[in-house]
Amino acid sequence: MTTLTHFNALGEAHMVDVGNKAITQRLAVTEGSISMHPATLQLILAGAHKKGDVLAVARIAGIMAAKKTADIIPLCHPLPLTHIDIHFTPNLEKNHMVCRATAKTNGQTGVEMEALTATTCALLTIYDMCKAVDRGMIIQNVHVIEKQGGNSGHWQANT
Repeated sequence: MTTLTHFNALGEAHMVDVGNKAITQRLAVTEGSISMHPATLQLILAGAHKKGDVLAVARIAGIMAAKKTADIIPLCHPLPLTHIDIHFTPNLEKNHMVCRATAKTNGQTGVEMEALTATTCALLTIYDMCKAVDRGMIIQNVHVIEKQGGNSGHWQANT
């Protein structure tokens, strides 16, 4: 059985020592979605929201969040990100917007927390910008879909 690495032998929370790990190229891809009324989705897609371009603001928020992940998640290592990409795909049949974030670094630990933070914050920003017209939006299914680099190599979710 694998042990939780963020606890020492005494059961105390601590930051994992990654100092002896090799620096490798790391990549993580995450995804999540926000469900909304059809009219809200059309408002976003038409760029007709009175607050401006919802997806442009959400993209910038996600990028900023990825860069601040270590300030938000207590035991997360600060990483020098080499790339962060956020892509939105509307699903008109299900009335939701899918957000996919890709984070990259050259480092001693993975970037999945940065990608997850980017996805989550981008979706939260969509909610924040559209809550006046649709308070019932639901953020859901935020998850890692791919991870590369380090000792564990390449991992992909079974989707």
